[in-house]
Amino acid sequence: MILIIICTSWLFLVFAGVPIGISMILVSIGYFYHTGMGMAFSVQRMVDGLNSFPMLAIPLFLLAAAILNSAGITNHLFGFARALVGRFTGGLGHVNVLASLFFSGMSGSAVADAGGLGKMEIKAMRDAGYDDSFSGSVTAASSMIGPIVPPSITMVLYGVISNTSIGKLFLGGVVPGVLCAVALMVMVYVIAKLRHYPKDDHYSCRQVGELFLRSFPALLTPFVIIGGIFSGFFSPTEAAAVTVLYAILIDLLIYHNLTWPRFFRAVYETAVTSATIGTIIAGVSVLGFVLAREQAPQQIANFFLAFVDSKLSFLIAVNLMIFVLGAFIESLAILLVVVPILIPLALSFGIDPVHFGIIVVLNLMISTLTPPMGMALFVVAQVGEIPYHKLAKAILPWLVPPLMVLGLVCVFPALATGLPDLMQ
Repeated sequence: MILIIICTSWLFLVFAGVPIGISMILVSIGYFYHTGMGMAFSVQRMVDGLNSFPMLAIPLFLLAAAILNSAGITNHLFGFARALVGRFTGGLGHVNVLASLFFSGMSGSAVADAGGLGKMEIKAMRDAGYDDSFSGSVTAASSMIGPIVPPSITMVLYGVISNTSIGKLFLGGVVPGVLCAVALMVMVYVIAKLRHYPKDDHYSCRQVGELFLRSFPALLTPFVIIGGIFSGFFSPTEAAAVTVLYAILIDLLIYHNLTWPRFFRAVYETAVTSATIGTIIAGVSVLGFVLAREQAPQQIANFFLAFVDSKLSFLIAVNLMIFVLGAFIESLAILLVVVPILIPLALSFGIDPVHFGIIVVLNLMISTLTPPMGMALFVVAQVGEIPYHKLAKAILPWLVPPLMVLGLVCVFPALATGLPDLMQ
């Protein structure tokens, strides 16, 4: 009965518009007062939840992405992507996807991708004659690639809560991320053919080469991160700090666009986003203790074991649960509340933690596209000035490509574990 009251109270606060992190804290404080544990204990649990060295990677990766975006480096990435694939049918749609794939190697965040590239991409497509529904939906759909390709903030959190190698998770996301990009580009081509969308300008080999050279330092970012981690030069958290330094250096030495006002704006944006994530982590820490004290993990485990009897049926059940929850609850909250309960069950079925992590992250990123609570939809609707209801309807067909990739990753674990195994 207490568990029902806790869950009902939390969902009521969420749907009433209370921020997710705050709602978790309020429900937990009510529980502590009811049980006589008091306010001091709840504060201590929140502090303990945030006191983690690996989690320092989150604000650092966010800062690196904000610096790259503030310095205008996204313009070079967009230009290079345009030179490569703009000539195909539905050219700017392909450019949209490829630019997101490039930027994902620096940001690690779907929101950073949608906010950083989204306005530029939608404007370019709108000027070229693409309708807003198509422009907005392909922008939102491509933003989900961000946390799949390394670096990934979501993978950092999964690695912390599951005690899984963050470096292996980063490598494990490369193939699924590229597959998502390819699947989305196939979708762009099919729709563009049916609607007779135009091709973009044709670039000469010399122009492509010049744009590549301009973008090359930024494109090196994921290789610096992965290479440094697996060569033993630095840990994932230190890699995030190196990424910030690298972002500043390439602008100082090559691009020369980062002014002090732009730098301070990047720091401010990072602080705001980090505070939001930190509040959610603090809320999850204290609510997680409450759920563990009331034996919620054991009850959920017993429920799962009653209905699943194989690895595949377990993965199907997990994916359905995350997909449904993702339509109503922010993906970070699902990762921090639900996934820790599922990880021991996954291990009991013999599922590799890296494989399971890539499945979870991929599903969580799909949830950023699912109405009514898809975060990427809200961001794209805002930066592109597109009515939310219009975008929520247009995004539905774009769920098919990433869901197909999710199915492939579930059936063929090597898509997620192949690269990490090669690096051992």
